Amino acid sequence: MDSKGLIAAWRGRMMGVALAVMAPAGTPVQAQDSAEAGFAAYVQELAAKARGAGVSEPTVERMTTGLAYNPRVIQLDRNQPGTSPTTTPPAFTPYRLSHVDAPRIGRGRRVYQSLPDAAAIEARYGVPVPVLLAIWGAETDYGAVKGGFDLASALATLAYDGRRRDLFASEFIALLKMVDRGVPPEQLKGSWAGALGNPQFLPSTYLRLARDGDGDGYADVWNNRADTLASIAAYFRDAGWQRGVPWGVAATLPEDFNRASLVSRLDSPVCPRVHARHSQWKTIAEWRALGVVPQGQIGENVLASLFEPDGAGKSAFLLTGNYRVILDYNCSNYYALSVGLLSDEIAR
Repeated sequence: MDSKGLIAAWRGRMMGVALAVMAPAGTPVQAQDSAEAGFAAYVQELAAKARGAGVSEPTVERMTTGLAYNPRVIQLDRNQPGTSPTTTPPAFTPYRLSHVDAPRIGRGRRVYQSLPDAAAIEARYGVPVPVLLAIWGAETDYGAVKGGFDLASALATLAYDGRRRDLFASEFIALLKMVDRGVPPEQLKGSWAGALGNPQFLPSTYLRLARDGDGDGYADVWNNRADTLASIAAYFRDAGWQRGVPWGVAATLPEDFNRASLVSRLDSPVCPRVHARHSQWKTIAEWRALGVVPQGQIGENVLASLFEPDGAGKSAFLLTGNYRVILDYNCSNYYALSVGLLSDEIAR
């Protein structure tokens, strides 16, 4: 997910044509030719695995015949920014200003006000609709940017590359199962990393959690608002969202606040550097006793951790277990914070 931004044009295409004519043995062009030849053989392996997983023969044939290797996908995968344990995190404020901006807030409010079934979705899943809209807004700007990569080609290419072969091979097979379930193959466009539709689900997530929100028998997360919101809500409920608890609240701290005594000793098995920036867990009542004042409505017995994204003396938040659910969707503190803050603005 971070994999959502798309680059439309090939760069250096004409130079590549020239190099194909002139390049001696051992050049990148010949390496690409070799990759394409190996890819064709690997697709047959994927086809066999798909058959073994129960995918129908017509679907296997339709989705693998003529499947092309996409070197652009590998380039984008290689260009993903890495992180180092010693790297100082960038400031949150610029990120917030670009992700919780007036256009995104305004579009979210307009969609919210026009939803005839918002109350029903919230009653069924227990997740506030503004939170669902904030996810939709963060992922695809309410459907404006869903990605144009052919997903079968992208996933097969990533699986063939081998860096995360098991993951992408299984997602490729899940994509074929979507076709068996009735999703039109021409609908299967998305991000270079395999995410699809308004919520940017991976194929396996679509199979597990996509929901038919309007009762027409098809979970259309590409074009249908009710299906999109119900599917995101199903994801959140599955990840443990607690009904009636906010994601978190802004807070103010006393000037002499002792942060050193509140460092968490927990080691998270998932995204440890993200969770390492959070304090120990305490109830809101315990935080108040330490002089921390919540700036929003939250129950006194709710457990929360403290997070100061820009360091001591700047913005501070008390984060509940529901914030962790947002992290489950995309394990980035700045993503999760921006989703929470955007949802608050949409709800105003």
